[in-house]
Amino acid sequence: MSHFTCLNCDARFASADVQREHYKTDWHRYNLKRRVAQLPPVTAEEFQQRVLSARSASDAALEEQNLSVYCNACRRQFASQKAHDNHLNSRKHKELLARFEREQMTASGGSASTATSVCTRSIVEQRPHPAMAAAAAGKGRLAFAERVVKANTDEEMVYEDDDDFEDIEEEEVDSDEWDKIPENPLTERDCLFCTHASEDLVENLKHMSVAHSFFIPDTEYCTDIEGLLYYLGEKVANYFICLFCNDRGKTFYSLDAVRKHMIDKGHCQMLHEGVALAEYAEYYDYSSSYPDNNEGMDIDEEVVPDLLDGDEYQLVLPSGAVIGHRSLLRYYKQRLRPERAVVIKKSDRKLHRVLSEYRALGWTQTQQQSAARKARDIHLMKRVQSKWQMKLGCKANKLQKHYRAQVLI
Repeated sequence: MSHFTCLNCDARFASADVQREHYKTDWHRYNLKRRVAQLPPVTAEEFQQRVLSARSASDAALEEQNLSVYCNACRRQFASQKAHDNHLNSRKHKELLARFEREQMTASGGSASTATSVCTRSIVEQRPHPAMAAAAAGKGRLAFAERVVKANTDEEMVYEDDDDFEDIEEEEVDSDEWDKIPENPLTERDCLFCTHASEDLVENLKHMSVAHSFFIPDTEYCTDIEGLLYYLGEKVANYFICLFCNDRGKTFYSLDAVRKHMIDKGHCQMLHEGVALAEYAEYYDYSSSYPDNNEGMDIDEEVVPDLLDGDEYQLVLPSGAVIGHRSLLRYYKQRLRPERAVVIKKSDRKLHRVLSEYRALGWTQTQQQSAARKARDIHLMKRVQSKWQMKLGCKANKLQKHYRAQVLI
């Protein structure tokens, strides 16, 4: 007689190891629950039968859940058998069914055996969530956020020493393996909210203002209208982001969906306040709204700096050569590189045409106080950003754990 038993399941075992393994089985747990409910235990064979019956019932329920029924007479799809049964009792189905049977009898020459079945049942395959599909295709707000995080991470990486990479062979990677950023399908002539295509940028802005009540905020301070429209088109067409909701609203998975949302919700406008000011800061210039700006001065006019008289520090020879004073020797030895690239002044003809179209629709200029407030907000956000970048650079400079003399050998 074996000394290793389970009183709960009324079973005996040959060794202690088998007894311990029994305590971990579902059969033992099931009998424990039955004992709490004051029910007699079941044998191993009965437990297996109940497991198989429960599994078959769950499979049948899952198959019924994924079952799709199609009515050939009405040409309608139903997601469940219950919905299809309710449809069979409707008066419209009975009328269409009689017509369908007459057509089938006529087509088959009076033979009922070749007639098409009224109902067609099929199992619908499970499809991935639209968010996962959009992320896999490189679109959607999730993919846009992942690219931003990846770009910031690449900028924060600091290599400890360049000598560590001299012995590493460069791996040739096919250009097709790199992640390709999708091209912007919308140009400055395409409407952001519908499929309308205009002749030029001004006509496109006129269409969007008349049809969708879209106006560029602070137009008189906008320095790059074409770049701004291209950026807005990239947000809408590539990443399906609402211009007014930005990251606060619902996630969309197609261009038609985000366009329909902006039209239905009245979001055919730019969010140009708060944190969103920094997003469009490169397309605006509020310097003309500063208090120290000279009134009546064209902001696009070339500024000629005041030249100092150099008679006391320079001597011009008859040959044209200029000799400087020895006290300024340290300045003459400097070889400064230009830090800023030369920017060619763009014509404001398009801006004036856009402003004239806006004024014809009753648009008024932005108040001076509002523009100055936005300029202060942008300046403050730029200061915070530069301070954060400096702090990050100081932290990254501490990653070098060894001393390296900054001298040329």
